[in-house]
Amino acid sequence: MSISNNKQNNNAPIGFVDSGVGGLTVLEKVRKILPCEDFIYYGDTIHTPYGDKTKEQLLEYTDEIFNFFEKKGCKAVVMACNTTSSTIYDDIKNKYNFEIYPIVQSAAIILSQLPIKRLGVFATHGTIKSQSYPREIAKYNKNMEVFGQYCPDWVHIVENSLINDEKSIKIVENDLKTMMKNNPEKIVLGCTHYPFLLGVLTKFAPKEMFIDPAVDFAEFIKKDLTDKRLINNSTTEGIGEFYVSANPSLFRTSAELFYKLNKEPQLLTFNNSSKTVLVG
Repeated sequence: MSISNNKQNNNAPIGFVDSGVGGLTVLEKVRKILPCEDFIYYGDTIHTPYGDKTKEQLLEYTDEIFNFFEKKGCKAVVMACNTTSSTIYDDIKNKYNFEIYPIVQSAAIILSQLPIKRLGVFATHGTIKSQSYPREIAKYNKNMEVFGQYCPDWVHIVENSLINDEKSIKIVENDLKTMMKNNPEKIVLGCTHYPFLLGVLTKFAPKEMFIDPAVDFAEFIKKDLTDKRLINNSTTEGIGEFYVSANPSLFRTSAELFYKLNKEPQLLTFNNSSKTVLVG
């Protein structure tokens, strides 16, 4: 699931990328088990949600961000976005000079080992359309039936801090009711924004019904970096940088459930796919 590059510096930072705050659910898990790693987080908030973007658009956005990560000297980049992992990972996996970790492909290995027959997946339109979860899981377990369901409003709810809004709660409840008609034994929160909604989902179903792939994904990343001797050898807590392409104040507010930022992230946009423009 990654590119080997033995020239990488093990003390270099790890990049994390998502369309917004969702990737913080992955960052938070990785930070718990790799506290000494430096990191750079990029939330592409100007283009959120990624779930309704074309493959060509996702390739353009990702290339700009990954080039930025290369300039920052990252040793690895975590694709903390189910949509990009599902849609463009195969197109970019050999293009950059760092390890690349896609959440869907990595999580599928663990999900395929679950002792169940029926698995539900809540995800974005892009992830569902790509059929990535059933396809990747089938590589390891052809007997598991996977039911994908698109949740068109969930990213908007999370990104705009509307989680406790009465209308939002009703939307989540109705989407869950639709999924339950498939009689799933477990349900994967197949978008990194969706764990923000666990408090709502557990009003209507047991918490153990839901799977946050970020937990096993973090362990996968730790093991692979260890095997490749890319773990930071520092004994002090790592430092982090946060960047967004729009609305840094809203990002900080929306992030509160999973990650407390001491200050607003820096505003970072791109121009003509090659020139980085820093604002603020």
